[in-house]
Amino acid sequence: MRVARLLWSPELLRYDFGPGHPMAPARLDLTMRLVAELGLLDEPTLEVADVEPAPDALIETVHDAAYVAAVRRAAADGTPDPTRGLGTEDDPVFPAMHEAGARLVAASVDAAESVWSGRVAHGVNIAGGMHHAQRGAASGFCIYNDAAAAVQRLLDLGAERVAYVDLDAHHGDGVEAIFWDDPRVLTVSVHQDGHTLFPGSGNAGDTGGTAAQGTAVNVALPPRTDGAHWLRAVDAVVPAVVREFRPEVIVSQHGCDAHGNDPLTDLNVGVGAQRTAARWVHDLAHELADGRWVALGGGGYAVVDVVPLVWASLVAEAAHAPLAIGIELPESWRREVEELSGLDPAERLGSGDVEWRPWSAGYDPADDVDRAVLATRRHVFPTWGLDPYRD
Repeated sequence: MRVARLLWSPELLRYDFGPGHPMAPARLDLTMRLVAELGLLDEPTLEVADVEPAPDALIETVHDAAYVAAVRRAAADGTPDPTRGLGTEDDPVFPAMHEAGARLVAASVDAAESVWSGRVAHGVNIAGGMHHAQRGAASGFCIYNDAAAAVQRLLDLGAERVAYVDLDAHHGDGVEAIFWDDPRVLTVSVHQDGHTLFPGSGNAGDTGGTAAQGTAVNVALPPRTDGAHWLRAVDAVVPAVVREFRPEVIVSQHGCDAHGNDPLTDLNVGVGAQRTAARWVHDLAHELADGRWVALGGGGYAVVDVVPLVWASLVAEAAHAPLAIGIELPESWRREVEELSGLDPAERLGSGDVEWRPWSAGYDPADDVDRAVLATRRHVFPTWGLDPYRD
C-alpha cells in the first residue's frame, strides 16, 4: 500500500515573484533534487502525482469571487491592485500569478481528498502552506490560501473536526481568520511574537470567535527562542489541545523559517528540532485520526542549508522512511547546489537530536518562553477543561 502521496510538478516552480524576492522557487527545486538524490522517490510507500490548476469554484470556497477575478485581471494585464494586496513589495504581480496560485490550491486539496478517501494515510504538498492569504486579499507572499482550501474541502467532504497545526515562524493569520467562528476547525499556531514580526498578530488572548471559543490557539514566542525552548513550547500546548479536540484529520504547515539562518525571522530553531516536531504531528495523526495527515510547506528562505533538509525530512517522515539525523548529504546534490547557487551547501542532515525539558518538569517564571507558554495555556486550557499549570 502507498502510505503517502506527494504532490509535485516542475509547474509548481512558476510561483515566482521575480529576481530578488525571498520566495524563490529554487527552494522547492533544491528540495526535490534532494528528495530524488536520497532515493525517496523510489520508496514503495510513496506515490508522486501532478495536478492541474484549481477551478475558480474551488478557490472561491475560501476566497471572495471578486478577489479571484482581481487576481486574474492583475495577472493578465500586470495592473496592481494594492487594496487587495496585489502589486505590493511582498506580492508583486507576475503573469502566471493566478495559474500558479491555483495549482498550489489544487495540490493541497488533492492531498486532503486522498487522505480523507483512504487512498493514502498521508498527503504532502511542500509547495503549499500559503497561510497568510485572506478571503479578499493577498498577503505575505501568499496569493491563495491553499491550507484553508484543504481544510474547507475536508469539511465539505463530511469531516466534523479538523485540526490545523502551524509551525511557521510567522503567525498563520489567514487560516485562523477564515475559520475564526467555525467550531469544527482548531487552529494552533506556534510563531514568533507578532509584536516583533509580520503579520503582527497571533496573541495568546486570541482564542476564536463567539461561536468557537478556544478553537484558535496562539503560542507567541520571543525572538531568539532556540530549538530546545521551541520544542518545550510545542509540547506544552499542541498535543494537549489537539487531543481534547479529537480531530478526524490533521492538516499541518511546516514553514521552516524558524531556523537561525533564516534571513526574515529572529528565532533560532535548528533542523533537528523541526524534524522532531514533524514527527510529533505525524504521531498525533496516528494516535487520534487513524493516520489521516496532510502536511504542507510554507515559509523558509534559507534556500540552500535549511529548506531542502527540513522538507526532504518531511517527505521521508510521511513516507514512513525517516532519515537518520546527521547523515551525510549526497555529494551529487551538493555539487548541483554549488553549480546552481554558488553557495556552499550543508554537508550533513542536521547535527543531532535536541535535548529539551518537558513542561511537566516545572514552570520557570524567569524564562521568557515559559511565560509565553503559560499565557497561552491560561487563555485556552480552561476552555477544554485542562489545568494550565499541570495538564
